Amino acid sequence: MGLLSLAIWVPIASGTLMFALGRDAQAQAVRWLALAAALAGFVITLPLITGFDATSAAMQFEENFAWIERLNMRYHLGVDGLSVWFVLLTSFITLVIVIAGWESITDRVAQYMASFLILSGLMIGVFTALDGMLFYIFFEATLIPMYVIVGIWGGPNRIFAAFKFFLYTFAGSLLMLIAMLYLYYRSGGSFDILTWQKLPLPMTAQTLLFFGFFAAFSVKVPMWPVHTWLPLVHPEAPTGGSAVLAAVMLKLGAYGFVRFSLPIAPDASHEWAWLIITFSLIAVIYIGYVAIVQKDMKVLIAYSSIAHMGFVTLGFFIFNDLGIAGGLVQMISHGFISAAMFLCIGVLYDRMHTHEIARFGGVINTMPTFTAFVVFFAMANVGLPGTSGFVGEWMVILASVRFDFWVGLLAAFALFLGAAYTLWMVKRVWYGAVANDEVRALKDISAREILVLGLLAAAVLWMGVYPKPFTDVMGPSVAELLRHVSVSKLN
Repeated sequence: MGLLSLAIWVPIASGTLMFALGRDAQAQAVRWLALAAALAGFVITLPLITGFDATSAAMQFEENFAWIERLNMRYHLGVDGLSVWFVLLTSFITLVIVIAGWESITDRVAQYMASFLILSGLMIGVFTALDGMLFYIFFEATLIPMYVIVGIWGGPNRIFAAFKFFLYTFAGSLLMLIAMLYLYYRSGGSFDILTWQKLPLPMTAQTLLFFGFFAAFSVKVPMWPVHTWLPLVHPEAPTGGSAVLAAVMLKLGAYGFVRFSLPIAPDASHEWAWLIITFSLIAVIYIGYVAIVQKDMKVLIAYSSIAHMGFVTLGFFIFNDLGIAGGLVQMISHGFISAAMFLCIGVLYDRMHTHEIARFGGVINTMPTFTAFVVFFAMANVGLPGTSGFVGEWMVILASVRFDFWVGLLAAFALFLGAAYTLWMVKRVWYGAVANDEVRALKDISAREILVLGLLAAAVLWMGVYPKPFTDVMGPSVAELLRHVSVSKLN
């Protein structure tokens, strides 16, 4: 077993063991076991960065051996500059969520922690799989623990929200499976993704493949107009579920575009880029206006996630190095910031059991330390220079201006909308006079909550002040991807 296998199977095995402990397992012991497993998973992923050759675009830390020989399916793993940081992001967010749920989860603690650990391993599997069928299995399997998390520990409408989440994401993936089966036969019986990327495909086939992959990945991002499941799921999901959904699971769809759509169907990607750019601009502008009028903090941040992910897809489909790298940086940054925002909302929910904006006001008067963290993350969500939120969005805006001035102008306008809905929420919830006795009785955050928010704040600040380690790792792989998609594959 190499590092990638350990990163996948250590959390999955730990989660399976915790499921086996049953509902009667001693809660405190389970929490420590989950913390040990999450910490081990995070430590395992660190050498992937420290040992990564940032000058190479080749796959690294590869593992490749026979799996189902009759179908030529292989257990093939590897990471390059497009994927390696997402492995570390996944393990880091899992560790943060385990610590965040230490006291707030009191029912079925073993099953709760186990679900997140298994989900972590499956998501890392998506980012590392280089066999198409292995990718599909990991991609679809992530639905199961997330369905359980929302359906068991969610809000009053959790069953409907979990079902809609499962139905939307599963339906789109069926077309992706058909696309993969076509590539399997077209390649002479290979599920190797790197082989698929070298196939000379006619335009008609590329177009069908492009929309087959688009059906799966656009829902997962989610892009407008297939975004409607996300604002429904977030209010019903528990805090940890919302954090991992926004921080990592949405990235699975965006990652699919750069691993499948762009390199396998490059001519169709160029042909239909206008459609993705249009959808992305609608997401960053129209969804921004929708966010402004929301009355629920979780729904507002859910719409904010749709808008921020619009920058990602915009960056990918303007076909220049700054845009693709900016989209990748935005994905990582949004992972940190969105997790932090949902965890901050979770802090208030644990105390008042609501995330309705009208129920709050003047929280700064009773929770000054907490408010300092909230304002910092809000500024990052707005894209303040010096935070990670600025880096990716600014790279995409510059790339958009290089592509077309008016596209860049529309993308830049979205920054004003982001400031409007984020600061409007902060003003109503945290500033002003104390709204009621419930707010007056609030206690400031504990040492454990400071640790959780402090880890995320450090990540946001590090990436904002010194993004070079991220862009250096991505650089060669982004250049190779652009070189690949610029060469026509038509017969």
